[in-house]
Amino acid sequence: MTKLLINEREIVVPGEELAEGMDFLPSHGTYRDKDKIVSSKLGVVSVNKTIIKVIPLTGRYMPKIDDIVIGRVIEIGFYGWSVDIGSAYPATLSIRDATEFIDKGENLTKYYDYGDILAAQVIRTTRYNSIDITTKGPGLKKLSGGKVIEVTPSKVPRMIGKQGSMISMIKDATGCNILIGQNGRVWIKGTNLENENLVTKTIMKIEEESHIDGLTDKIKKLLESKK
Repeated sequence: MTKLLINEREIVVPGEELAEGMDFLPSHGTYRDKDKIVSSKLGVVSVNKTIIKVIPLTGRYMPKIDDIVIGRVIEIGFYGWSVDIGSAYPATLSIRDATEFIDKGENLTKYYDYGDILAAQVIRTTRYNSIDITTKGPGLKKLSGGKVIEVTPSKVPRMIGKQGSMISMIKDATGCNILIGQNGRVWIKGTNLENENLVTKTIMKIEEESHIDGLTDKIKKLLESKK
């Protein structure tokens, strides 16, 4: 017998049975135990037709190739930069992955200095904890001005919304430039501090209530009340 034992967006704990029957397939944060699918993490259930996964409520960022991340330069060497991206290990931005026009021996602080905030893309990861990033590509660059806040990486999809609907609504209501990294860092830059603070408050509300139904309507009312 095939049966779903939980509801979409329900919070579950490790070991909790989510479904029974061989028609369901386990994905991230779940595993199969005989004819049942069981949660391996504390998180929110996501059901896509027959595929069941659990989105963790907490945890450090785990880099994946093609992820867009927001990082901070923490070291500068002869051949590139070491960048904190909120993972267990720093990422490496090599000269060749930063720009085509750096001469050997040139002062790298002319391009990216200590503490600079970067929008970058993960291009390589290895089992030896090596993470390579690039700033070559549309929108990948040093982020000047504004502010950076941190959220739980697993909540990022909820903040972006289906086809970017949630983040587009926030941008339209506040006029702010907003970039959400897959590593749970959000860069916000507006024409005034009031709008930046409104975006911050909105983002934090989404993080706190990401598992609640009707969240989009709540966020819309919040933004409209501040106009």
